[in-house]
Amino acid sequence: MEQKIYFEQYEINNLRTTYGRTISEADIVFHAGHTGDFFPHHMDEVFCAQQDFKKRIAHGTMTFSIGIGLTATLLNPVAMTYGYDKLRFPCPVFIGDTIHTEVEIMSKRVHDKRPGYGFVVEACRVINQDKKVVLYCEHILLVEIEEMNNDTI
Repeated sequence: MEQKIYFEQYEINNLRTTYGRTISEADIVFHAGHTGDFFPHHMDEVFCAQQDFKKRIAHGTMTFSIGIGLTATLLNPVAMTYGYDKLRFPCPVFIGDTIHTEVEIMSKRVHDKRPGYGFVVEACRVINQDKKVVLYCEHILLVEIEEMNNDTI
């Protein structure tokens, strides 16, 4: 679905929540194959049984990809990802965990070097079924300012 949401329309503290997604063993195996990250923390049950968490953990990069992917429900042709800041993994994700993402508009400011655009920062919290935050990051969007880009007469 496509919807134009301009800079002016983003409201600080606005919160949206995604659907959930259960992490499977296949997710971990496929992610290891795609990335080449076959560290035993993700792949070796015997090794993991001797570690703090006692079982295999999902890759942080996979948690990020799935958690942020859950937020991709709307195509906004007047906004694009500028980047991500403050990426953290405060708790591990395990096979069988169900995660969802909460996105909250934190701040916005006009771009000082690119007229007609502003930055919108979203706090993204990926949360498991036990209500523990397993990932936190700040998503920075570059968004058109409608009043400066609208050619209405």
